[in-house]
Amino acid sequence: MKALVLAGGRGSRLNEVTADRNKCMCEYQGRQIIEYNLDNALRARVDEIVILVGYRAETIINRYGNRYGDVPVRYVIQWERRGVVHAIECCREPLEGQDFLLLLADEVLINPRHEAMVEAFRDPEIFALCGTVRVDDLNQVRKTYTVIRDERNGRIHRLVEKPRTPLNNIQGTGNCLFRNGIFDYLAHTPINQIRHEKELPDLIQCAIDDGKLVREFEICSWYTNVNTLEELTRTQVGV
Repeated sequence: MKALVLAGGRGSRLNEVTADRNKCMCEYQGRQIIEYNLDNALRARVDEIVILVGYRAETIINRYGNRYGDVPVRYVIQWERRGVVHAIECCREPLEGQDFLLLLADEVLINPRHEAMVEAFRDPEIFALCGTVRVDDLNQVRKTYTVIRDERNGRIHRLVEKPRTPLNNIQGTGNCLFRNGIFDYLAHTPINQIRHEKELPDLIQCAIDDGKLVREFEICSWYTNVNTLEELTRTQVGV
């Protein structure tokens, strides 16, 4: 298994903070945010880490080189920033047909459970696992996606991107485990009419609609995705 870390975006809503650096290189408790995701890749005991870079790519490549811990690292450049699904598509070749752990480099997870997630993924019937977190503030769910699932076994029936009215307190994260067959659904993923790009929940929904077994996995106790100065502050005080 490999880890795919998406670190291509600038984070324009962070204004001057990202004028000279990629947003995943913003600091949280003295470390770059991307490092928490790289550590999660190590927890998952992957064979290789593939990092997709774009904006200020050199700051990431120069800092981390070709190894993180004892795991090899390779880089893929996303020349056009066209969303998460396009970023995944850019990395098809370096993933070399292997299953992979998807990580978004601007996410922070507290008490991550990637070892247990990988163990659950050993079930050959499972096509994908979506990492989720329970939240008290439903406004947080509106920022990512939520899942409608069978409460008995966690099987997901529907993913809802940025729901206006969340049906539950389950917030989806970008921490997902995929069989490599997820690439078969890239061409079938619809383009979001608001953002004009393909969205991760819609990609996964294509697999669900095709009968694939996709389950949720409670991945952490606290989570934030850093897109604004407010969220960066929330990251720093949220523990």
